[in-house]
Amino acid sequence: MLKRNEPTFRESVDMMFNRAVALMDLSPGLEEKIRVCNATYTVRFGVRLRGDIQTFTGYRSVHSEHMEPVKGGIRYAMSVNQDEVEALAALMTYKCALVETPFGGSKGGLCIDPRQYEEHELERITRRFAYELAKRDLINPSQNVPAPDMGTGEREMAWIADQYARMNTTDINARACVTGKPLNAGGISGRVEATGRGVQYALREFFRDKRDVDKANLQGTLDGKRVIVQGLGNVGYHAAKFLSAEDGAIITGIIERDGGLYHPGGLDVEAVQHWLTRHGGVSGFPDATYSPEGAALLEEDCDILIPAALEGVIHLENAARIKAPLIIEAANGPITASADEILRDKGTVIIPDLYANAGGVTVSYFEWVKNLSHIRFGRMQRRQEEARHQLLLDELQRLDDYLGDAWSISPDFKQKYLKGAGELELVRSGLDDTMRIAYQSMREVWHDRADVGDLRMAAYLVSIDKVAASYRAKGL
Repeated sequence: MLKRNEPTFRESVDMMFNRAVALMDLSPGLEEKIRVCNATYTVRFGVRLRGDIQTFTGYRSVHSEHMEPVKGGIRYAMSVNQDEVEALAALMTYKCALVETPFGGSKGGLCIDPRQYEEHELERITRRFAYELAKRDLINPSQNVPAPDMGTGEREMAWIADQYARMNTTDINARACVTGKPLNAGGISGRVEATGRGVQYALREFFRDKRDVDKANLQGTLDGKRVIVQGLGNVGYHAAKFLSAEDGAIITGIIERDGGLYHPGGLDVEAVQHWLTRHGGVSGFPDATYSPEGAALLEEDCDILIPAALEGVIHLENAARIKAPLIIEAANGPITASADEILRDKGTVIIPDLYANAGGVTVSYFEWVKNLSHIRFGRMQRRQEEARHQLLLDELQRLDDYLGDAWSISPDFKQKYLKGAGELELVRSGLDDTMRIAYQSMREVWHDRADVGDLRMAAYLVSIDKVAASYRAKGL
């Protein structure tokens, strides 16, 4: 719920856009073209359930077609409304431009609480929603490609893909109409973890540059950093899991719907996730301090705060009490425009949402390419790579035999070096490369321009400039 004098999510996006374009040399017409949503379709459809007809309201918004297809998730939540969908579509435009995925921005939503329906009921609702969108080309491999969002996942994407294929029986690229599908329905390895993995890669790149670390008044690497995660859904869970297991970060706090858990020595992310799945909440979890007021944990002392659930959780009323020197926005719009200003004045470094959670759309891009090429990544080159590596190891083995005890190849090296890259390794490599390059483009603007005081401004400048260049190339 918005606080007094708090801007809406859409107003926050517009305010941040205005801050950026004020520093750019765009014509008024081009600025307005980039700002506005091209179109929003509202659909109301009925589905017979439980002996009666229930009417549902859904949306699909297309913000920018400077590149096609347009890309953006479909969320299922009672809070879905036109303003929210249009704001999220705008963020998708800037996000895709920033990480150089060749898509325009779109977003969709269905006003529904999925927890209130059985699986077979959700399937009927999803298929009807997909039908309403597909018949207007708002689901199409070359025009509009949805993906999972809050309240949806692989299951819903598989239903949508199948519905589209039933309606377009001769479309050889039908599987590319949606991304985030299960592997056996044309999905790609690493898509489920992608957004959380992207958060990890973003933080790794941040800590590679001492100037950035100094800006946040931090030191060293991710190892030993205290992290609080708000929302242990798909994104928050994978980010917390990878940061703790692979980078040595300590997850001191986890916030969920029913409260929060805190342990200064670190929480076992897998154990908390298992408890959450079994009990529907974190209340009662052993080996941690539980608080029913989970939002208060946002204000707890830590090194890195990861809001990974809903928008607007950091607002006018709590921004001044946030202690974390570094915040990475794993969710869309978790910090309102007013709170952003308060945090900036405090010196808090914020890695913005349009970059931080771009791992999902990046791997969705890889999945789309895989579907269009009709071949699994790594299938053509993996064994050839292994054969070349074997040649080198054979030569090293000859040297090993010649030198005897004076020198030897470790068995661990042999095993790792011989393994050719499969689809998962290639996806992770591509995601890591994408997150590095995108961050470096923001970093350059952040440090080199005196009028750019934060990473959000830098991200908007980079992305809007790329969108503007695309429109100019079209003759606008």
